[in-house]
Amino acid sequence: MSILHKTALAGGLAVLLCSSALAQGLSGKVVGFSQIGSESGWRAAETSVTKAEAERLGIDLKFADAQQKQENQIKAIRGFIAQGVDAILVAPVVATGWEEVLTEAKEASIPVVLLDRGIEAPEDLYLTSVASDQVKEGRVAGEWLVGAVGDKECKVVELQGTVGSSPAINRKQGFEEGIAGAANVSIIRSQTGDFTRSKGKEVMEGFIKAEGGGAGICAVYSHNDDMAVGAIQAIKDAGLKPGTDILVVSIDAVPDIFAAMVAGEANATVELTPNMAGPAFAALDAYLNGGTVPEKFIITESKLYTPADDPQGEYDRRKGLGY
Repeated sequence: MSILHKTALAGGLAVLLCSSALAQGLSGKVVGFSQIGSESGWRAAETSVTKAEAERLGIDLKFADAQQKQENQIKAIRGFIAQGVDAILVAPVVATGWEEVLTEAKEASIPVVLLDRGIEAPEDLYLTSVASDQVKEGRVAGEWLVGAVGDKECKVVELQGTVGSSPAINRKQGFEEGIAGAANVSIIRSQTGDFTRSKGKEVMEGFIKAEGGGAGICAVYSHNDDMAVGAIQAIKDAGLKPGTDILVVSIDAVPDIFAAMVAGEANATVELTPNMAGPAFAALDAYLNGGTVPEKFIITESKLYTPADDPQGEYDRRKGLGY
C-alpha cells in the first residue's frame, strides 16, 4: 500500500537525535513490540533504538522476535492483548492477513502503531503508521542510476525484499518509476533475496552466472543494503570490481554500505532511519495522555548518500546504533 502524498516528518539521523525528546509521560506504560526478526543490520538497529528509547522514557517494553514469520507475530500480538498492555508496536512481516488480530486489539481498546511497513487493512484498525515513503526510496535510487549512467545502455539486476512485504512491493514500484523515462536502462532479472546478506549473495551469484559471468550486468539494485553487501561479495568472487564493473545502489544506509563506499565497492544508498520509535512513542503519548489522534501516516525522510557524502564519517556516526 503506497504512502505517497502523505504528511512528511523531517527525518534521517536528525529524527534519531531529536524526536525522542517529543514524547513525555509514558513512564510506567506497558508497550508490546512485535518485531519481524533480525534479518538485516537495519532491523537490528531498529530494535536496539526502540529498546533504548523505551528505557529512556520509563516504558516497560515487552519484546517479541517473530523470526520472520507472520504466525509468530499474530501469536505475540494476541499475547500482548491477553496481558492488557497499554499499546502495541508492530513491524509487519507481510502486508496482508492482519484484520482479525488487529480487530481483537481494537475491541480491547489497545492502540496499535505500525513501524516501517504498511499493511492492507482498514485504517481504523491502527492508530498511526511511522514509515518512510518506500516508493520514493525506490524512485530516488532509480533516478540516481539514470543520472549516473547517462546515455550508456544499462542492464540492471534487482534483488527484491521478502515476497509480499510492503517494502519489496513499493521499492520495486518506485525504482521502475525512477527509470521509466530512460529507454537505455532496463531490469533484466529480478528475484527475492529475502532482505538477507547470505541470500543476496546467493541470488547475485545466479545472476552473474546467467549473464555471461556478469558481462551483461551494468548495475545491481538491491531493496536493502544487506543484500547489496552480499551481492558485492558475489561480484568480487566472480573476479569483477563492484562499484566499477557493476554499479551498486541500495536502500537503508547502514554502516556496512558506507564501509563499502569507502572501499570503492558501492555507489549509492537511500537512507531509512532506524528510529521509528521516537515518532511512535510521541504519537502514543499524545493519544494516551491527551486523547489526541495523530496523523495517520508519519513519514520519515528518504535521503540519498553517495561517496561524495563523507562515507567514513557516516560509518563512524552510525556504527554504535546497534546495526
